[in-house]
Amino acid sequence: MTMNIEIREGMRVLWDVPIGMDDGLILRSDVFLPLEEGNYPVLLSYGPYAKGLHFEDGYPDQWRIMCEEHPDVPANSTNIHANWEVVDPEKWCPHGYACVRVDSRGAGRSPGYIQHFSPRETQDFYDCIEWAGVQDWSNGKVGITGISYYAMNQWQVASMQPPHLAAMCSWEGAADWYRDSTHHGGMLSTFWANWYGNQVESVQFGLGDNGPKSRATGMNVCGDVNLSQENMAANRCDFGQELRDHATIDDSYYSPRLPQWDKIEVPLLSSGNWGGHGLHLRGNTEGYFRSASKQKWLEMHGIEHWTHFYTDYGREIQLAFFDHFLRGIDNGWDKTPAAILNIRHPNEKFVLRYEQDWPLPDTQWTKLHLDPVKRSLSTVANTVKGTLEYDALREGVTFTMVTAEDTEITGPLAAKLHVSSSTPDADLFLIFKVFDPDGTEVTYQGALDPHTPIAHGWLRASHRKLDPELSLPFRPFHTHDEKQLLTPDEIYELDIEIWPTCIVVPAGWTIALTIQGSDYQYSDNVEQVGWFTMTGVGPFKHDDPSDRPKELFDGKITLHFGAERESFVLVPIIPPR
Repeated sequence: MTMNIEIREGMRVLWDVPIGMDDGLILRSDVFLPLEEGNYPVLLSYGPYAKGLHFEDGYPDQWRIMCEEHPDVPANSTNIHANWEVVDPEKWCPHGYACVRVDSRGAGRSPGYIQHFSPRETQDFYDCIEWAGVQDWSNGKVGITGISYYAMNQWQVASMQPPHLAAMCSWEGAADWYRDSTHHGGMLSTFWANWYGNQVESVQFGLGDNGPKSRATGMNVCGDVNLSQENMAANRCDFGQELRDHATIDDSYYSPRLPQWDKIEVPLLSSGNWGGHGLHLRGNTEGYFRSASKQKWLEMHGIEHWTHFYTDYGREIQLAFFDHFLRGIDNGWDKTPAAILNIRHPNEKFVLRYEQDWPLPDTQWTKLHLDPVKRSLSTVANTVKGTLEYDALREGVTFTMVTAEDTEITGPLAAKLHVSSSTPDADLFLIFKVFDPDGTEVTYQGALDPHTPIAHGWLRASHRKLDPELSLPFRPFHTHDEKQLLTPDEIYELDIEIWPTCIVVPAGWTIALTIQGSDYQYSDNVEQVGWFTMTGVGPFKHDDPSDRPKELFDGKITLHFGAERESFVLVPIIPPR
């Protein structure tokens, strides 16, 4: 490849490098190389957030908080190339890596039609990997990396098995486009429609002179063509409506967007966030658990979801992983235990611990039975017949238990309930909570929301159908391929997945399970971070009126109990270490 190379910040940099797609479209990429000429492994990211937009210009609050609280993030870099949710090349090129950032089709400086997570995007990602693998500065080994969007699309492209793909690091990214992302338990997440306008349309190709400028080059971040609003709208799908139109999994839309787990064989590092309910948790544990790779690791941590990707802690884990698989360095990574877990304690305390697998092999799967009279959780099965009723769209009921000793709960949870509804459908929101001895609820800085509870689970009753082959006691797996409406007042058995968690609960504290008909809300005080409105679930709300029409959902929910209607939450208790 013959192109002008700029020497700056201790690297050789190539701007706006063209990459041809199989349909003839040209995407644009920036390539960062070590100073010395040679053949280097490639770290590649492909996504819509605009390769030329500086982190701080797009996300000033997140950049400021991260740098203030974690000074190792901006250290040892000019940060001129800091970019939202992808690696800083100034911290990777000196270690012998080429870094490639590709603006995905229709975003940044790449023209084309935007349709996120589509087969077209996955093919583009594949073509970029194969292009990078044969450049004269490449050693033929490509690693894919990045946070969130840049992590989510990795599972789909890895399913295609690009020949030059040698390793993947999916950092806090959903994997199952439906279950992890667009529909939780069958309920539409309003996140994506809001995200689209705030984070994608704002950097769409065609903004040209009306868009932001690159701090590093002064170039237009969103291309040099000034398109009309009408033309730009015609160059993108109506993403929110697209998801409303596809409420169940069908072959024509969702199947091409879901990973093929048996084909993901590349070495992988999957990193999730204990507080990532709604997007940045389940995909990483499922990705580790279900992928066919014989060389795979799961790392779990807390705090804001973008932060640890950039801290020395996170970056050094990534470096050891990529050094081993992309550079062939015998650094002992292959002897690292499969699960790297930051065990969560009260007061935002995390203790690093290594385990051999996920779920943890010595988990004591414990049923905590729901007692309708005492409204308690108990290891003793309830035999008393009874019912509890609540308004379907409002506050529900809570069951509690005081811990007799320090209790670690680490892993996925699941609940079994017996439910009737006065309407033809019902949405159940399950929230697993912890309270201190004073009765104050203990929450954590989640991936996004500053007041995140211990665990979440969701199920729309009409989506209760299970896949018998994929369902496990600790992870019921719903097909979501059809709606089975309820006969009002008839009793149905529901198995509900609750996303994984980790918490060491001190003796004398209270654990609780709340069952209700709306999203968790920490308090009436609303916090605003960027365009995110934080009430306890961050931007991952389920309040689209078109998805929850009152005639289907606004009624009474009744929980039924008794010896023949076993109701419980299955909890992963970990023996003391």
